[in-house]
Amino acid sequence: MELPHYSSIEAQVKSIKEAMFSSDINPYSFVSPSAYDTAWLAMVPDHSHHNTKPMFTNCLYWVLSNQKQQGFWGECDGHGMPTIECLVATLACIVALKKWNVGSPLIHKGLDYIHSNNAKKFLNEINKDRCPRWLAIVFPTMVELAQTVGLNVELEEAIMSNILYQRQRILDTEQLVGKYHYPPLLSFLEALPSSHYIVDEQHITKHLSGDGSLFQSPSATAFAFMATGNTDCLTYLQSLAQTFANGAVPTTYPMDEDLIKLSVLNHVQRLGLAEHFMLETEQVLEQVYENYKKQESWANPRNSIGVQLLKDSLAFRLLRMQGYNVLPRNISWPFVSCEEEIRDLIKNDHDYFFSVMLNIYRATDVMFYGEDYELEEARSFSRNLLEKSISLEEADEGLDHQTSFRKILIGHELSLPWTARLDHLEHRFWIEENYENNALWMGKAFFQRLSSHFNDKLIRLAKQNYEFRQSIYKHELQELSTWSKDWGLDNMGFGREKTTYCYFAIAASCSLPINSDVRIMAAKSAIIITVADDFFDMEGSLSDLQSLTHAIKRWDDKSLCGPARTIFHALDNIVQDMATKHLHRQGCDITYELRDLWYETFESWMTEAKWSRSESVPSMDEYLKVGMTSIATHTIVLPASCFLNPSLRPSNLRPANTMKPQNSS
Repeated sequence: MELPHYSSIEAQVKSIKEAMFSSDINPYSFVSPSAYDTAWLAMVPDHSHHNTKPMFTNCLYWVLSNQKQQGFWGECDGHGMPTIECLVATLACIVALKKWNVGSPLIHKGLDYIHSNNAKKFLNEINKDRCPRWLAIVFPTMVELAQTVGLNVELEEAIMSNILYQRQRILDTEQLVGKYHYPPLLSFLEALPSSHYIVDEQHITKHLSGDGSLFQSPSATAFAFMATGNTDCLTYLQSLAQTFANGAVPTTYPMDEDLIKLSVLNHVQRLGLAEHFMLETEQVLEQVYENYKKQESWANPRNSIGVQLLKDSLAFRLLRMQGYNVLPRNISWPFVSCEEEIRDLIKNDHDYFFSVMLNIYRATDVMFYGEDYELEEARSFSRNLLEKSISLEEADEGLDHQTSFRKILIGHELSLPWTARLDHLEHRFWIEENYENNALWMGKAFFQRLSSHFNDKLIRLAKQNYEFRQSIYKHELQELSTWSKDWGLDNMGFGREKTTYCYFAIAASCSLPINSDVRIMAAKSAIIITVADDFFDMEGSLSDLQSLTHAIKRWDDKSLCGPARTIFHALDNIVQDMATKHLHRQGCDITYELRDLWYETFESWMTEAKWSRSESVPSMDEYLKVGMTSIATHTIVLPASCFLNPSLRPSNLRPANTMKPQNSS
């Protein structure tokens, strides 16, 4: 595969900045529309035209214009495949079209999708005891509604019986608005069978939000207005239609704009694109932090508990990683004793809160000493629910893409400590395992998803960015291998050949594709240390070791031969290279400092060799004093750190034909 030149990456970054991070960008443009909710608004009749026309014609036009080629409506997953959400979205859209007697070819195509093998596969994969709560509530009603308006929807009787059984169990055990399930049944008003619940205007009005919506759900509010004619509902729907003039409405409105921005930043960072948007990230987080300081702590209304927890956990982690002072209570408030009701709510609907619990668990990675009580409570609670979720999914015989990805994601998160991960491999994980990587957070029934327009751009950039980094790493490793071979370190006839190992250890701790010289210098030092350490431990005689140590002190190769001479010449090459580059860049000659540092290291090895050969046992203090030097970590890190340049950006890179990075000073 042809690797991208950095100019291509720069062009994409510039385009994304203009599209996603301009000051006048509407945060709602990041969120994909909900075909299901848009269809419900399209069903609302206009009383001023005697109910013969839709009130929100733009919504109907959007339905007419946005059927996918395969016949469904709705958003796809990260691999461009329809999700199970598309089943109910497609049913809602064909019902809306049938109601106004338009789009007959689209209706037939939509029915073909409902009866297709792809749709049947989704339904077959739903285990009788694992049917998602939202699907059990909404899907049967949409099938019944389609049949009521004369659409021929035929599904396997066994499948429908299982889902109907699940719905009946939910309806029999849950209250319309209770404290044990979230979101409440009333938020699914459009899908509640009239034979079970008779909801009058007074009951609806009691639960309307201040904006006139029913739990910020466009579909439930549209049904509430059609059923009661409530003017507050109408005001909300008109405001919604005005805000989204193109006719496509989201699954929740209004949304927290800070949460949208935080979710986008989180997505950008886990794809490995953070260094390209450092200024934009700082601007967003600065504004979020200002809002945080004004409010001290974000509100925690019960009817938006999932969204609030997600925002708190994302903000806590992202702000702390950027150096802001945020308090643990902003993610730990539901887990203290006074919020037992919220904890029970999350336990009862842990599937719904899956992504929230995952983000809370991640947020606790950045706890500080002394915060154990507050954050450990949140960490333990979230971990227990994640383990419960994965154990239930492992019990299922068949897993769809969404649940199998969830299993992979939880396993990855719980099995590998955050501090033990390698950024480059983390980025690859999110690029490759991207079935649900465009899912921002769970709405009433469907995920709020990052617009495919933006997600596709980010994924494309992430892939090229990863390939570009990988090409740099491959070139650097080849350069090291050639150097090791040229200086005879790869064929000493004893000890370990650790060129790849040494480079991986260095590159893994330096995730950005800059500071190439730093990685090369540190890796070369590690290679020599490995070879020399083996020479002192197993190959050289005491006389050979003394000769080499004295040669390092004098810094000349007289009297050296064999492996000792090879080691000295390779070391001299490193020291000269480092000193020359430092003199050129900083105007300071560090030759003698480097030689002294290396002599100190060789002298410690010599001391240990004498102990070993004479079988003498040093005191603990003696051993630790020498060991602090003989481990040679400072010998690797300190010289290389002289070449770090905090102001260096990836834009300074101009790869040659071989993709070799060139740092500018």
